[in-house]
Amino acid sequence: MMLRANARRIVNISWNFNQEPYYNYISILDSCTETKQLVIGKSIHQHIIKHRRCNDNRSNLLDKLTRFYVSCSRVDLARQVFDLIPNSDRNDKVILWNQMIRAYAWNGPFEKAIDLYYEMVEYGVRPTNYTYPFVIKACSALQDVENGEKIHEHVKRQGLDGDIYVCTALVDFYAKCGLLVEARRVFDGMLQRDIVAWNAMISGCSVNGLYLEMKGLVLELQENGLTLNSSTVVAILPAIAEANKLHEGKAVHGYSMRRGFVNDVVVDTGILDVYAKCGWLNYAKRIFRVMSLKNEITRTAMIGAYVTCDFTQEGLELFEHMRMEDTGSPSPVMLATVIRACAKLNDMRRGRKMHGYTVKLGSNLDLMVSNTLLSMYAKCGRIDDALTFFEEMDLKDSVSFSAIIAGCVQNGHAEEALQIFRMMQSSGVEPESATVMGILPACSHLAALQLGVCTHGYSIVCGFTEDVSVCNALIDMYSKCGKIDIARIVFDKMSKRDVVSWNAMIAGYGVHGRGKEAISLFYDMQSVGQMPDDITFIGLLFACSHSGLVAEGKYWFFRMCEEFKISPRMDHYLCMVDLLGRAGLLDEAYGFVQNMPFIPDVRIWSALLAACRIHKHVVLAEEVSNKIQYLGPESPGNFVLLSNLYTTAGRWDDAAHVRVKQKDSGFKKSPGCSWIEINGVVHAFVGGDQSHPQSAKINEKLKELSTEMKRLGYSAESSFVYQDVEEEEKEQILLYHSEKLAVAFALLNLDPSKSILVTKNLRVCVDCHSTLKYISLITKREITVRDASRFHHFRDGICSCGDFW
Repeated sequence: MMLRANARRIVNISWNFNQEPYYNYISILDSCTETKQLVIGKSIHQHIIKHRRCNDNRSNLLDKLTRFYVSCSRVDLARQVFDLIPNSDRNDKVILWNQMIRAYAWNGPFEKAIDLYYEMVEYGVRPTNYTYPFVIKACSALQDVENGEKIHEHVKRQGLDGDIYVCTALVDFYAKCGLLVEARRVFDGMLQRDIVAWNAMISGCSVNGLYLEMKGLVLELQENGLTLNSSTVVAILPAIAEANKLHEGKAVHGYSMRRGFVNDVVVDTGILDVYAKCGWLNYAKRIFRVMSLKNEITRTAMIGAYVTCDFTQEGLELFEHMRMEDTGSPSPVMLATVIRACAKLNDMRRGRKMHGYTVKLGSNLDLMVSNTLLSMYAKCGRIDDALTFFEEMDLKDSVSFSAIIAGCVQNGHAEEALQIFRMMQSSGVEPESATVMGILPACSHLAALQLGVCTHGYSIVCGFTEDVSVCNALIDMYSKCGKIDIARIVFDKMSKRDVVSWNAMIAGYGVHGRGKEAISLFYDMQSVGQMPDDITFIGLLFACSHSGLVAEGKYWFFRMCEEFKISPRMDHYLCMVDLLGRAGLLDEAYGFVQNMPFIPDVRIWSALLAACRIHKHVVLAEEVSNKIQYLGPESPGNFVLLSNLYTTAGRWDDAAHVRVKQKDSGFKKSPGCSWIEINGVVHAFVGGDQSHPQSAKINEKLKELSTEMKRLGYSAESSFVYQDVEEEEKEQILLYHSEKLAVAFALLNLDPSKSILVTKNLRVCVDCHSTLKYISLITKREITVRDASRFHHFRDGICSCGDFW
């Protein structure tokens, strides 16, 4: 009341204001600063400006006004007043400089804290041990490594690198920037450490997922006679949650209860998150239910708990309940969690509703929310919507690019993924490990080896190859780009492997028809104690199938069931039918299908139909085709197989009937397409296509090769032309199959010292297979073709498949 009375007395004073002593201004401003009375303090400021009194003490009044505005969190007004203080006076007020820097460091803009620090140095004001913690905090908030390291050098020159507060701020800065080696170096160099310093180092390890290092620091802290406080508990909980260490989480929960920390909303939320990520949803729900105080972060954690534990619908219901209670506008983190739940349920109706809700709130401008929306559209298969949304985003970071690249690859748009990756590079956004995990499958799909190799090199430089998942993707990429030996080098150099690593390598040997190597690797897998899973046996059986290892395939199928207690599923039976069918054991394959413990699906019958096509078993093919028609064909491939079989047998009317039936069913045959990467550019060819700019040269090259092949004894396999036309026309049709066009193009444009890698969307035909053997002999070039089922390595007139495919 006295404060307001004094304020009113001064504000309402008339023109004879000079009778009021100067110290009344100071006294009232001090009172306003202490009580944060913004309105009254601004009135005092207006009165001082209006009457232009006390010019002799102007600097002191401006000092008081600056401190007042800082106390009221009006750093913008504080800066205006601060800049009015004459330089000669301001340079003596180091405490005031510190207060201004602290205000920016706590409230932002953080850049201005750093700018003001440099201005302070430029004016010759000597920073103190109180200055540096504030400016370093601003560097932490911005993760501004460059300025942070520069200021660290200033600290050393000032001789303050032994100050506990400055060093603690440096530890926190380096840890938050992910530079844990530097953080530990500063921490270890500290002559004295309090609990705050320990917490900064522990938190740095925790948020960077270094559970073991974090655990070691906690033990070291206790050995030094210190006790964990609530901030320590909050620091260690994220690492415990990410490592799924339930036992340790329970221990920390018990410790928190004994120390009375459990009524702290931050501690309770952290414990809730641990139980959720360890899959103990009931414990998480119980903690949430008994919490007397719940904030936005707590509610977001509970929704995230439902999503993590696959109770996604309940999580969305909790969000709707919160909206009904009108707890205020949800934070971007909560919105992102709910959008992620919609994606997990593939619920586009609710997802679009959430998109509209974020627009209404203005939260769609938040980068994290935008990235989650982008990911939702991609994961729900709405890649066109995802691409449109991506183009409309004003701000994009590495997460944005990684999400859209992964979405394109997952939805079969590998070429678009590569284009976006190039856009990312040109925009100056640095790829991260998630980007690499997205781009490598695109390289695998398109056999874009050059880009894959560059990505591998980038991963090594950035340290991404320490991540097992990245190495697994590299193994898959090299395998599918025809470089199985390089894939093995990557595999052998891995310091740590998981079951996916072994599966990727075994599957790689499989598609290259190197079944014996796959079996040998499987023995190695057992010798190191790595347990195989059902995927391992799919790769192993596939390898046996494509290497003609019938006895071995049967043996491993039996051992999978009896020794490893893995129940075979449809994919295992598919491999066995393919194994028997390729070997010509059609009756045994048919009997195997009939004895399956569950109803065979279309894929099983399709594999048997393909075997009938290879071995020209028309009668069984007709029976199998009827089974497929009853179940409903999934693709035009089965129609094509039967039609081709009839054609080979000379039953042209039956073949025509199948094609009519295919058309009536709404299926269209996929044209044969091959592509090849040359100098980082992928070139695609369709059978008989003359649209390529070098078509004339390609055709001339093929005719030249055809003449040379005939001289060596080549004869066109005209039985693989399924049109009823003259022999000469059949030969012309065969000459321009897509893989031949791609190889001819490579011979014209690729350095003679380099091998040729062609990828085809369909199975390579017998004539093309024979032709490529001749071309490899004539040109002395190694040619690799990846077709729909496996790799063919042609060298000196011989194919690695041994003509078994």
